[in-house]
Amino acid sequence: MDHVIRAVRADEWKKVKELRLEALRDPAARLAFHETYEEASAQPDLFWQERTERAADSDAVRQFVAEGPDGVWHGTVTVLVEPAGVPTLLGDGEPAQDQAVIVGVFVRQESRGTGLIEGLFEAAVGWCWELREPAPVRVRLYVHEDNHRAVGFYRRFGFEPTGVTAPAPTDPAERELEHVLVR
Repeated sequence: MDHVIRAVRADEWKKVKELRLEALRDPAARLAFHETYEEASAQPDLFWQERTERAADSDAVRQFVAEGPDGVWHGTVTVLVEPAGVPTLLGDGEPAQDQAVIVGVFVRQESRGTGLIEGLFEAAVGWCWELREPAPVRVRLYVHEDNHRAVGFYRRFGFEPTGVTAPAPTDPAERELEHVLVR
């Protein structure tokens, strides 16, 4: 199936909401996301409209989707820019240099293993490297220690573990592992 990988448009908030809610219903959601289906589904339309507008028209955040020929979105990834010296969006410090963090990675079950995730990551990381101010020197992400499939993909794509860990938001006894890709 041919997909178009592109940034979301501000008027596509209903599709952003639908895909996010589907992602949060996925069996792996507990390992992959920091919010629950119940939390996200309780958000008003204005929340989704503003979230989508920011992800479409900002140099601080960009959401990419994989759209099938039928118009259905089969996957998504979001990138957040973290300027040097400003508290990170994940609350884990202040970066010494400009960086970006990848969040919200999801591919529908029927599209997994098709190469779709590679296209999404190429678009997301490519967007980061094109930024000029701030110009990220690295892209990072956190992945749950038990999300082996995701860890495998991130390593194949070139992300390396840093040794930095954080408590998993869903269970502080579990760990999330930081991985980075350096320009």
